[in-house]
Amino acid sequence: MSLFTSKQVPLNKVRMDDPFWSPYTQLVREVVIPYQWEALNDEIPGAETSHAMSNLLIAAGKKTGEFGGFVFQDSDLAKWLEAVAYSLANHPDAELEALADRVIGLIEEAQHDDGYFNTYFTIKEPDKRWTNLTDCHELYVAGHLIEAAVAYFEATGKRRFLEVMCRFADYIGVVFGREPGQIRGYDGHQEIELALVKLYQATGNDIYLQLSRYFIDERGQQPHFFTQEWEKRGETTHWRQGKVPPPNLAYHQSHVPVREQKEAVGHSVRAVYMYTGMADLAGHTGDASLLEACRTLWNNTVSKQMYITGGIGSTAQGEAFTFDYDLPNDTVYAETCASIGLIFFANRMLQLEAKGQYADVLERALYNNVAGSMALDGKHYFYVNPLEVWPEASKHNPSCKHVKTSRQPWFGCSCCPPNVARLLASLGGYIYTSNADTVYTHLYIGSEAQLEVAGTGLQLKQSSNYPWEGRIQLEVNPDEAVEFSLALHIPGWCRGAQLKVNGEQMEVEPLAVDGYAYISRLWQVGDIVELELPMTAQRVRANPKLRANAGKTAIQRGPLVYCLEEADNGELLTAIVLDSEGELAERFDAHLLGGVVVVEAAASREDENAWGEEELYRFATQPTGPHQLKAIPYFLWGNRTQGEMSVWIREK
Repeated sequence: MSLFTSKQVPLNKVRMDDPFWSPYTQLVREVVIPYQWEALNDEIPGAETSHAMSNLLIAAGKKTGEFGGFVFQDSDLAKWLEAVAYSLANHPDAELEALADRVIGLIEEAQHDDGYFNTYFTIKEPDKRWTNLTDCHELYVAGHLIEAAVAYFEATGKRRFLEVMCRFADYIGVVFGREPGQIRGYDGHQEIELALVKLYQATGNDIYLQLSRYFIDERGQQPHFFTQEWEKRGETTHWRQGKVPPPNLAYHQSHVPVREQKEAVGHSVRAVYMYTGMADLAGHTGDASLLEACRTLWNNTVSKQMYITGGIGSTAQGEAFTFDYDLPNDTVYAETCASIGLIFFANRMLQLEAKGQYADVLERALYNNVAGSMALDGKHYFYVNPLEVWPEASKHNPSCKHVKTSRQPWFGCSCCPPNVARLLASLGGYIYTSNADTVYTHLYIGSEAQLEVAGTGLQLKQSSNYPWEGRIQLEVNPDEAVEFSLALHIPGWCRGAQLKVNGEQMEVEPLAVDGYAYISRLWQVGDIVELELPMTAQRVRANPKLRANAGKTAIQRGPLVYCLEEADNGELLTAIVLDSEGELAERFDAHLLGGVVVVEAAASREDENAWGEEELYRFATQPTGPHQLKAIPYFLWGNRTQGEMSVWIREK
């Protein structure tokens, strides 16, 4: 019995035409995909070397040489192929498709007769496959390749890549399981779980769904697989010579079975990838206990361990969660991939139960952490997404060395850039879901969707200037008059939403259920829905248990979190103090970063020049003067000059 209450409208049934997001998707097509192809081929001057295509050519027998890069390097190429597939779904490009076909051909040539594919173990350690799942991420790489193959099949109708990955998945099903002679294990980096569900959806082959179920159910069972594997290989690790302590099971979310896990722990990307797979599996199998575990882990993640920007993973040590309310701003990690994984998780939960909290987090992570991770030129990226930057600390404090003051052209471990590319290229698939009698609008992105509801074809056209303005219009065009419900997300940040249907005012409150306003009626061709989400700058304050933000406030306008930059406010942002009752003035600046709404306010500033050169502390009152504070959207920081940045502002 399926637990899904709605399903995504397929990507090729949604065409985006949005003033905010369409430039991003165009950038992905025209700049990001070609640039990342160059990076994968090691053709970017001054960028860290990828080795990804070189490894593939060696594994396929097209050149000689040594393996380069990380053991999981194939995953970068897989995510790039997935981004290509999503781009082709709505924007056919014969040249790009031919390039992808050539890469897929090389993958097929490098595939072993038994179905196995992994360039590291093909080139460097052919006798060591499946001997170190804790560290080497073979199933993680397989999962990304499977996702890419499914996306390519759905975009182009070509089965070659899909069949290559079906052979790989079939082989994995032979190797892993609970039967004699099988490895009773799972990967150190979750990904295969959600990928196998996608393969099941594409092929209808229940074997793949059951294999995903095995990997989810087996995780955390005793005796602990990672400990056994560590003992079997002589207590060593892939990452350094000599004996090492036993694996940290909580770091791998394998300390207890998944249904018993109550808090988000360990590596943040692995965690949310696993939660996504759990939600997928719960939906397809009707497993209510797995859904309840997803709810528990969701609540802990977003109510106690998530940054205001939608970032998760507060420490660089293991790119991990730490504990509830530990969210430092300056040593934060908040990896881009973790926010993308959180978006995946939110998207799956929305399909299981239409609750505004999931759409709120999806929107928060998308507009802030993910959008901010890529520069406006599409060629520079943040791996880490801080909420406070002091360039001197990044240079000299070992605790802040991971915090970069500018986006980088590429990374040796470059999982984030192609992850951003594939998410943005597939963004149209996150806007709507539907079931037999309801169409849900989760994101306000200008688009035109073709779907079926109540047995009738429907064209739904959405337009707005979101997130700068909160006026949204939806034009409803069914093939014939039909009764169904249109559910509109009312964001948690919004106060006083207003709604009209064909010019007639409707009260939102009586229509609202769990963050959605349901309009149920007989819909006619040309019906117009107008939704007004009042958008004003608001102060946001943190729970006092979140110690890093005590006495501070943040500014948010609509879904956008704002920040201060040194370029607008001078050095020493910590000296600025915002009046808790002062007005937050908004204005559109057409000349700043392509045109943005900035927020300004009268503030005070402690006078650092009043202090003596050798005066570190004093008993006297701090001297202050007036300051005109200027805040810009967080996603745009770092696109001008290097300097300080801060999301949270002192308040009095």
